[in-house]
Amino acid sequence: NNIRAVLEEKAKAYELETGIKVTLDIQDAKGNQNTQNNQVDRFLSLGCDVLCINLVDRISASVIIDKSIAAEVPVVFFNRQPVAEDMNRWSELYYVGADAKESAILQGQILVDLYQENPASLDLNGDGVVSYALLEGESSHQDSLIRTEWSIQTLKDNQIPIEKLAGGIANWERSQASAMVEQRLDAYPEKIELIISNNDDMALGAMDAMERAGAKRINLVGIDATEPSMEAIRTKKLLGSVSTDKGLYAGAIFEIAAAKALNEPISADIVLEDGKYYWCPQEIFR
Repeated sequence: NNIRAVLEEKAKAYELETGIKVTLDIQDAKGNQNTQNNQVDRFLSLGCDVLCINLVDRISASVIIDKSIAAEVPVVFFNRQPVAEDMNRWSELYYVGADAKESAILQGQILVDLYQENPASLDLNGDGVVSYALLEGESSHQDSLIRTEWSIQTLKDNQIPIEKLAGGIANWERSQASAMVEQRLDAYPEKIELIISNNDDMALGAMDAMERAGAKRINLVGIDATEPSMEAIRTKKLLGSVSTDKGLYAGAIFEIAAAKALNEPISADIVLEDGKYYWCPQEIFR
């Protein structure tokens, strides 16, 4: 949603600057890949110049790619990265996203820095071990898998003493995370010292559950730097977050799409790895 809003702003700014009209047709597949495939059919029938797609299912990209190849319409995928085999099928396929491993390492670094400065900031009960719970995104989303692995690995690589008490898939959603954390607080009373969340919305859901339960302070860390989470950081309810520059992210999607639509070279400012992948830079917020 954040990226979509900025993308709309980029399109309006481009129209004003160039005088070239931009028709931006945005559809929500509501988590259904068949719906998204039908939306692609509609876009192609209307003669669109380029598709920008946040896949519902990253391993089902081949159907959309078949359609785009047949229609000779380039595709800019974003957020959910198709597998390499699919991306290599055609030269007019692109991907814009954030490196999930980098996101996770930066998230882990927030915790490493705090522990190295003051172990008691994470080891709240002083037993020499940081007991944590995990909130994971979609089971099939590449970012969820990588963020989970590398946030924990970063702690281990820096010799932070950790113990996993619980984990679970909350599908990036605040409400699901809230219900899950409520259960974890009941199952591990006074034991959870840290909750590591694959994204900010789930971290905010954990915060909701803690407030309902009247739980004592538990450290929370997320990824995305959404506006609600930034407010939580300012009020010390969230340790920190990690995010890309949303302007660069949406700008890359739009610039690649505009260049392809006009049959022009992609700007040299958009540095593409293997001629296909644009990785947005990220930073820590705390």
